[in-house]
Amino acid sequence: TCPQCHRSASLDQRGLRGFQRNRLLEAIVQRYQQGRAAAAAAAKCQLCDRSPPEPAAVLCEQCEVLYCSACQLRCHPARGPFAKHRLTPPPGQPGAPGGDGSGGGKGAGGGRKVPTCAEHDLENYSMYCVSCRSPVCYQCLEEGKHSKHDVKALGAMWKQHKAQLSQALNGVSDKAKEAKEFLVQLKNLLQQIQENGLDYEACLVAQCDALVDALTRQKAKLLTKVTKEREHKLKVVWDQINHCTLKLRQSTGLMEYCLEVIKENDPSGFLQISDALIKRVQVSQEQWVKGALEPKVSAEFDLTLDSEPLLQSIHQLDFIQMKCRVPITVPPVPLLQLEKCCTRNNSVTLAWRMPPLSHNPVEGYILELDDGDGGQFREVYVGKETLCTIDGLHFNSTYNARVKAFNSSGVGPYSKTVILQTSDVAWFTFDPSSAHRDIVLSNDNQTATCNSYDDRVVLGTAAFSKGVHYWELHVDRYDNHPDPAFGIARINVVKDMMLGKDDKAWAMYVDNNRSWFMHCNSHTNRTEGGVSKGATVGVLLDLNKHNLTFYINGQQQGPPAFENIEGVFMPALSLNRNVQVTLHTGLEVP
Repeated sequence: TCPQCHRSASLDQRGLRGFQRNRLLEAIVQRYQQGRAAAAAAAKCQLCDRSPPEPAAVLCEQCEVLYCSACQLRCHPARGPFAKHRLTPPPGQPGAPGGDGSGGGKGAGGGRKVPTCAEHDLENYSMYCVSCRSPVCYQCLEEGKHSKHDVKALGAMWKQHKAQLSQALNGVSDKAKEAKEFLVQLKNLLQQIQENGLDYEACLVAQCDALVDALTRQKAKLLTKVTKEREHKLKVVWDQINHCTLKLRQSTGLMEYCLEVIKENDPSGFLQISDALIKRVQVSQEQWVKGALEPKVSAEFDLTLDSEPLLQSIHQLDFIQMKCRVPITVPPVPLLQLEKCCTRNNSVTLAWRMPPLSHNPVEGYILELDDGDGGQFREVYVGKETLCTIDGLHFNSTYNARVKAFNSSGVGPYSKTVILQTSDVAWFTFDPSSAHRDIVLSNDNQTATCNSYDDRVVLGTAAFSKGVHYWELHVDRYDNHPDPAFGIARINVVKDMMLGKDDKAWAMYVDNNRSWFMHCNSHTNRTEGGVSKGATVGVLLDLNKHNLTFYINGQQQGPPAFENIEGVFMPALSLNRNVQVTLHTGLEVP
């Protein structure tokens, strides 16, 4: 492994010499060796009485003293307290730490020159001719010998070819590594068999004790979940009580004040505050939105403990002998995890797992769902995941789901069937991903306006193909008498013109006095009654009767606007910069 880039590389029979030489490091080593050689030449015995002292023969690492042979025998015998001292050659001599005995000569490769061009001795190789497969210099290129060839930078090609070679050797290297690991594994196998035979009795006792401990801990966790669920429900109810009490107190105070104001007989004084008071009453009324007077939680605990599979597994607990010779059979029945199965709007999410102590391999799962009307099951997912969400289902429908596992031996039995109920009403917002770029959304994508004076279209996030659905749009701003259009559309509706001008949308467009129905640019059913700031437009889509009806401030605008509509539709709206509307969903049919 390279100590700098930390990449692994394969070595050939030359070992480290097979790599490109690091000339900078060679120069540093050469200077170091010369310094060691100079130190070796000056290494003299530090205890000699002669003049000049004899050359040192050894260095004691503990005493940090240089000795000649005579002084070593006399002053540093290899016995007594000196017996454990380590004696090494003086620095710069063969065998000394960091020395190679070169005596100050050139290090390996120290005299090698930078490779130069074979045809131009004074030029270094700098480029690589892909066509000729040889390095070249700049002078070779100037002479035109490679003018029509593919020439690339030498360093880049060197890196590219080295990478290709390393990649080609990876396969062989991996196999060799696996073979070495396999040999080590075989050598350890005999000893492991002996040890496992002695340890298995203790392991069996530990496993059984662990199962008991795990069951005890899981029991405590389950009790904690029940306690948390109870506390959560109580907290939600108390919060709702406090919130509702506060709103009721505010509304009651406002009502009492309004009644006192109504009793006054001064017309001018009454009219001075009536507008502001009417707005306060309207705002107070809007606070009591749908669902505000409904409990947010139920008294029932949606917790079901399925202990039957665990009991069955405990009764079947036994040794599995000769696992390698037991034929593979189909997987067992998957267990649906009911606590993770849920619905949201018109989508359902299902989760499952294999039973504990299941040893048959599983290659994948098949999830099946019926049509929401008691019809035939159909496959909606095939794969290895154990969690799946299915979108685009019908609202207010009951679906049955089941799952089975499969492997090379075949398909296992079905799980128990779980019943899932989609939402009875649709909760949705405007869809920023499909809206025209001039549309401006705010209020968590529930309020829409536009940057353009031209009509632009925005769709809702829900799609309907079955059932009865109703939503409303509140006109927050209405300037200069524009013609907003409300209705439904297919996903590929044209979004840069008024809704209803193409054959992909069915709409009612309205001004401050009248309304018209429009489809395929055909205007029909002119009806008196327009919109202004504060107006509410309702859209009723009945796919059971295949018609579309519109309301303005609670009043139906003529007969059903369109008949015999079938398919998949999305809520739609077109408006320009003079209009701003807010979407209200999850409403009951009027």
